[in-house]
Amino acid sequence: MLDIRYIRQNPDMIRQAAAKKRFDFNVDELIALDDRRRQLQQELDGLRHEQKKAGELIGQLRGKGRKKGGVPADAADAEARLSQTLKRMEEVKARCKALEEEAQKVQRDFDALMLRVPQVPDPDAPVGKDETENVEVKRWGEVRKFDFEPKDHATLGAALGMIDIDRGVKLAGSRSYFLLGAGTLMHQAVLRLAFDLMIERGFVPMTVPVIVREPAMTGTGYFPLGREQAYEMANEDPGLFLVGTAEVSLTSYHMDEVLDVQDLPRKYVGMSSCFRREAGTYGKDTAGIYRIHQFDKVEQVVICRGDVDESKRWHQAILENAEAVVQKLELPYRVVAVCTGDLGIGQSFKYDIETWMPSRNAYGETHSASRFYDFQARRLNMRYRDADGKLQFCHTLNNTVIASPRILIPIMELYQNADGSITVPQALRPYMGGMERIGKVTG
Repeated sequence: MLDIRYIRQNPDMIRQAAAKKRFDFNVDELIALDDRRRQLQQELDGLRHEQKKAGELIGQLRGKGRKKGGVPADAADAEARLSQTLKRMEEVKARCKALEEEAQKVQRDFDALMLRVPQVPDPDAPVGKDETENVEVKRWGEVRKFDFEPKDHATLGAALGMIDIDRGVKLAGSRSYFLLGAGTLMHQAVLRLAFDLMIERGFVPMTVPVIVREPAMTGTGYFPLGREQAYEMANEDPGLFLVGTAEVSLTSYHMDEVLDVQDLPRKYVGMSSCFRREAGTYGKDTAGIYRIHQFDKVEQVVICRGDVDESKRWHQAILENAEAVVQKLELPYRVVAVCTGDLGIGQSFKYDIETWMPSRNAYGETHSASRFYDFQARRLNMRYRDADGKLQFCHTLNNTVIASPRILIPIMELYQNADGSITVPQALRPYMGGMERIGKVTG
């Protein structure tokens, strides 16, 4: 959420932001609502002041608190003025009621529209229409060249008893799966590798709720525009949702709190199950485990001072954390600067890490690192008191450290052998009981 004063002062900037992000947003409608909201409040304040003054006068006219020179001595004159004032107060009361009803509606409309104001992209965010216009900024590792015909992860997983998609679909519907045997061990291993690295780097480990109330989803920017992607707990209290990322819980941890500047930055890492409906992706990435409804993720969140330069430094730091994990796995990847048309409503700048996937013959997205400045903090009412004692909104950032089972795709496909087995990456062996190779299960 942006400050309405900033929006009023920079309407053209907001128009450009909406156009660059490909959001349908009418800033003139918002400003008109704010104008009407202010007009209504001003008129209400005037009428309430009039009511207060009239109340004092009525008390005097009824003989209460009579002051010298304050009330006419003539009783008939006092009675006439009392009747006139009471009549006026009936008119004011009716007018106040009508204004309050209109003000409530205008405020609801204003609040709803404010939640749709897009964050202004950073000047260095590449301008583009969609993910095809993201800009590569870095590559790491060499793409493997096979001297045999490589298999895709679904074929490998089925042959080696690691993945069972057919039974997953039978049990839970499309985009579902089972991991079993070495598949489960590898899944748990990559999560723990990432989690341990983040703890070593000073992040506080957290176990988080994966069912949250609506204010957390709205506060982090996933509602209202992304509401169709969330699973709602319809048989529970209204407004309970399964999270699509631990970011929601980690970032909302200090919702409605005032932090001490000396306690910043706050660095949190959470491991959780995540749930996404994948609405609007019918027929897209249906094979294998690339786009699924349920997965597990290690997520890092930084809450820092409201300083642009500090936010940018932390953005580079969290990106490097994720890169360190992929490098430990020795997977070739590239980093792209996400273009404006591919940015979310609250993101000012985002990097994606895309890891090479032989079955796609391309780099596939495995990580995202985003900075929001005060966009989320304003919605969450998350502030800190600076050295001068003044309240400021925090800045927030987040990044996927690892998400599985998607990351199993490049691991399985790039580490496969001609005989159909898979070599376990060195970094994962301590987490898999020293296992070095995954071969076909017999018996």
